[in-house]
Amino acid sequence: MVATQTAKPVTVPGAEAVASAPGASRIRKLARAVLPGPAPGANGAALYRRWWLPWLWTAPAIVCAAVFGVFPFLNTLLLSFTNAKPLGGAASFVGFSNYTRMLGDADFWLATRNSVLYAVIVVPLMVLLPLLLAVLVEKNLPGIGFFRSAFYTPVLASSVVVGLSWQWLLADDGLVNTWLEKAHLIRSAIPFLSDSWLILLSAMGLTLWKGLGWYMVFYLAALGNVPKELHEAASMDGAGAARRFWHITVPGVRQAMMLVGTLTGIGSLRVFTEIYMLGSSTGGPGGADRTLPFYIRDVGLDPITGNAGYGSAVSVALFVLTLGLTLLAQRLTKEDES
Repeated sequence: MVATQTAKPVTVPGAEAVASAPGASRIRKLARAVLPGPAPGANGAALYRRWWLPWLWTAPAIVCAAVFGVFPFLNTLLLSFTNAKPLGGAASFVGFSNYTRMLGDADFWLATRNSVLYAVIVVPLMVLLPLLLAVLVEKNLPGIGFFRSAFYTPVLASSVVVGLSWQWLLADDGLVNTWLEKAHLIRSAIPFLSDSWLILLSAMGLTLWKGLGWYMVFYLAALGNVPKELHEAASMDGAGAARRFWHITVPGVRQAMMLVGTLTGIGSLRVFTEIYMLGSSTGGPGGADRTLPFYIRDVGLDPITGNAGYGSAVSVALFVLTLGLTLLAQRLTKEDES
C-alpha cells in the first residue's frame, strides 16, 4: 500500500488576528472581486480570470464607439429639435418644425431622389461586376498577379486624386471627348461635367471604377470556398460556363453578394466626393445633382446661412433611410438561409 499524506494548510503569522478583526469579511470579499484569484468551477488559466478582465481589454473600443459614434448620434438627434447654428450660440427648442420643413422642401426630395437613384443603379452593378471580374482572375495563370494588382490599384488611390483625373478625362477638351472627335464618333463635345444627368452618371461610373477591385477581393475569398468538384461534375454533364456560373458560382457566393450589396448600398447613400469633384461645389448646375450628404453640408454647415438643427433633421432622415436598407438586406439574407 502507498501511504497518502494530507497536505497541511499553510498559516501566515498574524492571519488569525486579521481574520478576526472587524470588517475582515468585507475586505476578503472585496479582494476576491478585484484581485486575481481562483474562480469557483474553473481550471487552467481561468482560475485567475476575473469577470472584469474582458471588459478591460474591450474598454478602448467601447470608449471610442461611445465618443465617436453614440454621442454624435444622440447629439444630432437632440439638435434636430432645435434651431442651432453651425458656429454655436444660443439655440431654442423648435419641436418638429425642422421635420415639417423637411417634408415640404423640394430640394430635400431632389437630394433624396438622387441618393436613391444612385443606390438603385450602383448596387446591382457593384454586386455583379466584381463577381465577374473575380471569376476572370481566379485561375492561377501566368501573369494573373499583374492583372489582380492592376484591378486593385484604384482602391489605393485617393478619392480626390481620382476625381481630378476624371475631371481631366471628361472635360470638354479632355481625353475622352478629344479621342471621340478625332475618331469622328461625335461632332461636338459631350457635356459630361455640365449636364446634370451626365454628371450623375459619371459620378456613378467613378464609384464603380474605384470599388471594383475592393469587392473583387471579397469575391475571390468567397470563390475559394466553392467546391471545384461541383464545376467538374457539371462540366462532365455538359453544362456550359454560363450555366455553371448561374447554378454553382452564384449560389456559392450568395452570402458575399448580400454583404457587398449592403455595403455598397450604404456607401451609395453617403456619396459626396464624386459629386463634389465632378459637379463642383454647387453639386451640378443649380444643385441638381446634390445627394443627401451634399445637401446636409449646404443647409447645415454653411457658417452664414446654415441651420445646424435643420441639417441634423436631414441627417436623421438619412440615417432612417440607411437603416431601412440595412434591415431589408438582413431580411433577404435570412430568407435566403431558410
